[in-house]
Amino acid sequence: MNTKTKLNEAVKEAMKSGDETGKRTLRMVLAAIKQAEVDKRIELDETAVIAILQKEVKTRREALEEAKTASREDLAAAAQAEIDILNTFLPKAMSADELRELARQAIAETGASGPADMGKVMKAMMSKVAGRAPGDQVSAAVRELLT
Repeated sequence: MNTKTKLNEAVKEAMKSGDETGKRTLRMVLAAIKQAEVDKRIELDETAVIAILQKEVKTRREALEEAKTASREDLAAAAQAEIDILNTFLPKAMSADELRELARQAIAETGASGPADMGKVMKAMMSKVAGRAPGDQVSAAVRELLT
């Protein structure tokens, strides 16, 4: 079952169980997916759906930080609850060691020798990582190995 189908099923379950936070969060994600499909005039594949989920999690993490800065524990708790819900639909995250090993392989494949070749390595890495690690972590691992 693909992620989009799982999200639709989860919305139905949230509605049946009366989970307002789950229902609201999942509907927002499905709306973002639908909007992307309408904008691009295609049905999104699994990778694109995962990318949208990651973007939504990132948005909520930023909201969580802002809420903590403003001492708004109620908003922070709501953002954390939404993050927890969305994380159940994301693939298992890669460890730092796995990420470094993939970066070593990508550097070897592309023949990169220094920071100037970072773009080539990142292009090779992002297809392998496929939603299991945020871009900033991938970039940090590649930069660490190239310098």
